[in-house]
Amino acid sequence: MKLFVANWKMHMTRPEARAYAEALSEILGDGAPRRELVLAPPYTALEAARDLKGRWSLAGQNVAAEARGAFTGEVSAAMLSDAGCRYVIVGHSERRRIFGEGEETLAKKLARVREAGLVPIYCVGETGEERAAGQTSKILARQTATLAADSSDSPLVVAYEPVWAIGTGVAATPRDAGEARARLAELLSARRSPRVLYGGSVTPENAEELLEVSRVDGFLIGRASLNARSFAAIAGLSSLDGYPAGV
Repeated sequence: MKLFVANWKMHMTRPEARAYAEALSEILGDGAPRRELVLAPPYTALEAARDLKGRWSLAGQNVAAEARGAFTGEVSAAMLSDAGCRYVIVGHSERRRIFGEGEETLAKKLARVREAGLVPIYCVGETGEERAAGQTSKILARQTATLAADSSDSPLVVAYEPVWAIGTGVAATPRDAGEARARLAELLSARRSPRVLYGGSVTPENAEELLEVSRVDGFLIGRASLNARSFAAIAGLSSLDGYPAGV
């Protein structure tokens, strides 16, 4: 089943999250969707974004590298599990680039995620400069090496998010995404059935071609997931008929 993850980042108050959940619920109806859907709201909106009918799961956008202790402002994997999360995003480029999270920290976060029985959505991807220098394959190899201590039998989602495409409006071509997927499949060949997502300026307009040509297992979606109908359209569960272009 294809997997579609809505990463809301630092958007949505609790009332906004409830309104989104109600809108998505109306779009989906009572039947089980044919795609796996995941919402990754801010911590404060996790409860508001929950679906009591189980049509979508929740994910934490980040997680502490420590299990517990005097770490003001941090949220542990156990807390996320208790809040109803099934997944946790680890290593998003914004965490790497803005907050300086390196491979040692990310390896600790992965370990905490596993201890809590959650599934990591581990993000990898090159910058524009690295891509121009022909280093994409090398960067992916270095970043996936962080998974060395992670159990090869445990469920894993890896999201290829080229930094140069995140929030820029310039998506990777289906060929670019497909080449990255193939490289990641090679790097993760020892693992049992990892799922590889693409993320980076995915829209309802380019989603179908990206999905079919690149053969990825779904998307990690940022800005375009902030509207419930747009998110559902990217997942192929709705259309944007009657809605303004770009919504």
